[in-house]
Amino acid sequence: MEKTPKKVTIVGGGISGLSTAFYMKKKFSEQGIPIEITIVEKDNRLGGKIQTWLRDEFVIERGPDSFLARKFPIIKISRELGIEDQLTATNPKAKKNYILHKGKFHLMPPGLILGIPTKMAPFMKTGLISFPGKLRAGMDLFLPRRSSSSDETLGGFLSRRLGKQVAENIAEPLLSGIYAGNPNKLSLKATFPQFRGIEQKYRSLILGMVNSRKQTPANGASAMPLPKIAQNSMFLTYKKGLNTLVDALVEELRNVKVITEQSVTKIKKLDSNHDLDETNIYEITLSNGEMIESDIIVLAIPPHLSADLFTDLNQVQQLKKIKYASVANVIMAFDKKDINHDMDGSGFVIPRKEGRFITACTWTSSKWLHTAPKGKILLRCYVGRSGEEAWKQLDDKQIIEKVQKEIEYLMGIKATPIFHKVTRLYHSMPQYPIEHLNIIGNARKQCTEHYPGIFLTGAGYEGVGIPDCVGQGEKTAEQVLQFVQ
Repeated sequence: MEKTPKKVTIVGGGISGLSTAFYMKKKFSEQGIPIEITIVEKDNRLGGKIQTWLRDEFVIERGPDSFLARKFPIIKISRELGIEDQLTATNPKAKKNYILHKGKFHLMPPGLILGIPTKMAPFMKTGLISFPGKLRAGMDLFLPRRSSSSDETLGGFLSRRLGKQVAENIAEPLLSGIYAGNPNKLSLKATFPQFRGIEQKYRSLILGMVNSRKQTPANGASAMPLPKIAQNSMFLTYKKGLNTLVDALVEELRNVKVITEQSVTKIKKLDSNHDLDETNIYEITLSNGEMIESDIIVLAIPPHLSADLFTDLNQVQQLKKIKYASVANVIMAFDKKDINHDMDGSGFVIPRKEGRFITACTWTSSKWLHTAPKGKILLRCYVGRSGEEAWKQLDDKQIIEKVQKEIEYLMGIKATPIFHKVTRLYHSMPQYPIEHLNIIGNARKQCTEHYPGIFLTGAGYEGVGIPDCVGQGEKTAEQVLQFVQ
């Protein structure tokens, strides 16, 4: 007798939703369990924030531009999709990075990991930290470990261990590139739990980081080995841009039903069709009034949007504490002959205290050799972070004018760009608050108790990077499989 397929609706067609669909299809097929997947996406395209723009031999990213090479989920899925050969590394000659301090660029000292020095000689020579600030950082070698197991802010942790200067001059601008957030509001346990683990194990953060660098790589001894390209570069992307990943996933999911330009406005639990049937059936209402019945629902959307669907659950309502920051980026292409600034690295970041309009600038064509044709230069400037969103009131022309003034002041670039492009990413960067892990844990528990078969996943929960979203997708697919079995 042929089994009735399980109906699964995945709400959200970003990288988390697509990865969930991919692994769900794969795992259910391996177990011989029939399944019908529907993806509902509010935008007119799949892929979420990933947006690769190909123009005149330029490879331009309007959303995220790369991912951490040593995070294994992205390597694994690249292999499974047959696109591992498309991976490309950063320019080995562009390893320098700069931080703006008191209006001047300072080379980031080698051996720094989010401001934590693992090589003392370069750290002692840097102009980013005063001599008293360096002495304060050195106190980490003698300070006791924290006895409390409660969560604390990432900024508070770094200030406590290494001092205010390291936290503000180095760690904060580097973190801005990951979370666009204020470290003094971000949860340590949710962002860098390994730092707390190192403090507990080694007492000194510096000694612990030095020892950790000598240990087994992050992917673990039992995992498949990282490809050579991932062993020699901190970041990776694909030769034709990150859309390579999206396109490969969409191709694998070509038989999956996709509904675009629709959001979910309501989820209702229906009575089971049979008295002996203990499974739940849900009725999903779309923004156009259409209704879908589903056995299982995966909500791969921002947590606050999931909370709006379950106003009767007090713990799920706590997901609204997870705020999102809005950011923008400005792409500019130039003729190389018009640029005098020596772009001998990957770019620079800017601390909040500098008070600049831009927060960072990637020298894209220097960092990624495949992104610009010969004789051209590609820059990407970043605007906005948590607490600094006045840019949203400006039109594109005003943003471009301000960015051009910034790069003229900072880099001496007066040339008119060959072309430029502003990308606005509203509510795109989740800000994990104190006790974030408890908030999402309690919300998921309550959701499971009241609405079995509904799962919460995505960047707002357990990691904002592309590999994190892919990893969550596989984890969610496994949870759904276990639920069905």
